[in-house]
Amino acid sequence: MGTYILGDRDFEEIPSLSAKALRINLNKHIYGTFSEIGAGQETVRYFFRAGGASGTIAKAVSAYDKNFSDALYGAEKDGRYVTEGRLKKMLSHEIKLLEERLPRDKYPDKLFFTYANTVTTIDFAKRYKGHGWVGIRFQSEPEGGYNDIILHIRFHQTETRAQQETLGKLGVNLIHSAFYKADKPQRIVKYLYDHIDKDLIEIDLINFSGPKFANVDNRLMSLQLIKNGMTEAVMFAPDGNNQLPAEQLYKKNILTLRGSFRPVTNVNIDMLERSLQLFLAEKGVEKDNTQVIFEITLSNLLASGELDEQDFLDRARILCSLGYKVLISNFKEYYRLAEYFSNYTKAQMGMVMGVDNLIAIFEEEYYTHLSGGILEAFGKLFYRDIKIYLYPMRDKQTGQIVTSNNIHVSPRMKELYKFFKFNEKVVDIKEYDAKNLDVRSREIVQKIKRGEEGWQSALPKGVAEMIEKNGYFGWNKEKEAEDK
Repeated sequence: MGTYILGDRDFEEIPSLSAKALRINLNKHIYGTFSEIGAGQETVRYFFRAGGASGTIAKAVSAYDKNFSDALYGAEKDGRYVTEGRLKKMLSHEIKLLEERLPRDKYPDKLFFTYANTVTTIDFAKRYKGHGWVGIRFQSEPEGGYNDIILHIRFHQTETRAQQETLGKLGVNLIHSAFYKADKPQRIVKYLYDHIDKDLIEIDLINFSGPKFANVDNRLMSLQLIKNGMTEAVMFAPDGNNQLPAEQLYKKNILTLRGSFRPVTNVNIDMLERSLQLFLAEKGVEKDNTQVIFEITLSNLLASGELDEQDFLDRARILCSLGYKVLISNFKEYYRLAEYFSNYTKAQMGMVMGVDNLIAIFEEEYYTHLSGGILEAFGKLFYRDIKIYLYPMRDKQTGQIVTSNNIHVSPRMKELYKFFKFNEKVVDIKEYDAKNLDVRSREIVQKIKRGEEGWQSALPKGVAEMIEKNGYFGWNKEKEAEDK
C-alpha cells in the first residue's frame, strides 16, 4: 500500500498503453489475431514492442492490396472497403481460422479473439480527413460464445502519421477494455479515449453484442458518446441498434421533428404526418429517398439538471416501437442541426415546428456567441433549400389559432421574419386535428406519475399500454392497483 500525504485525493490511475499491451501479453489465456487495413499495423505494433507477444499473437495481417483483401474476405457488392460489412467479414473470417487451426483439445483454456480495422486516412489533397471501422470479437470464457464491440471513427487530424498513431492507441484501449472492463460497458466508452485527446478523433457509432452484453441497450451506449463529448450526434434504428448517420443521411431528403417526446403524443404524430404530405409534394422530393427523423437534443435530456438514463430509454423505446429513427444531438440551435445535415446531403430538407419553437428561433439572445449574431445563424439555417413546416397553436388565453400569419415575434425581428415568410421558407400546416391543439405532454406526464386516468387517448395506439406495462415515466402502479 502506498504512502498517503495529507491533502491527497483519490483518482483513477490510467495505465500506459505499453502496460495495457503487456498485461494482455502476460495473460496465458488470451490468444488471437490482428487484421489491420488502411493505416499500417499500428495496434499490433504495441503488442510486439511490449514483450511476450508470442503468448498472445497467433497472426498479424494487413491485406492492403484489394485483390488480396478480396481473396481473404470476399468482394463487396458496392466495391467499397471501409464499411461495417467489411469489418464484420474480417472478424468472422479470422475467428473461423482460429477455431479451425487451433483445436480446442490442444487449447482448452484459451480465450480467442480477433481485432480488426479497415480505415482510410486523410487524402493527399487533405479534403477528406478519413474515417474507419474498428472492432473486436472475443470470448470472456473458454469455449464460450463470442462478443463483439464495433465502432466507427472519424479522424480530425490533418497528418496521416498522426492519424495512424491515434488509431494504434484506440486499438490497444479497445482490446484491453474488452477483456478487463466488459462488466462495465458504459465505462468502456470512456476508456477508449485513454491517452487520446477528444479533439483528435470522433466516435460516432458503437454497438455491443454477444452473451457478455446481453443486457446492454446500445441506445444508452450512444447516449454516452454524446454525454462524453465524443461526437455531436448519434442515430438509432427502430430495432434499437445504432446506425451511422452519414450512411443514413447521405444524399437523402430529410424531414425532422425536434421535441422532448416525453412521451410522444398524438400531436407529435399529427405534426409529422401532415408535414410529410407537404414535404413529399415538394419538387424533387421522392418518398423512397426521404428520411423521417425524430430528434432529441442533449439539452432537452438535461432539462432537469442531470441526465436521467431511464427517462431517456423510456422515450427511445416508445419511439422505436412506433417504427421511427431517432437522432440524439448536441445541437441546441436549429441552425447547427441544419449545418450537420448539410454535411451529408444537398437535397431538400424540412423542419417541423410548433409556434413556440418558431418564435424562439427569432430571439436574439440565443445567438450572442456568434460574431454575426442572429443574421449569421439565419444565414446558416436558410442558405440551403430548407423549409419550416409550422403546426398551429391555440392561444390559451384568447382561444385564437396562431399561424405564420398572426404570429408575434419581437419588434426588432418583424422585418426579418417577413423576409423569410415572403420567400416561402415558412409553410403553414393547414390541415390538422383540432383536438390535438390542447394536448400538453407535461400535463400528461404529471397524470402518469399520479396514476390518474384520461391521458391514454392523447397518445398513439399502443403507447399507453407500453407505459403502463413497463412503468415508463414513473407510472404509479400502486395507485393503479388501488383504483382497481
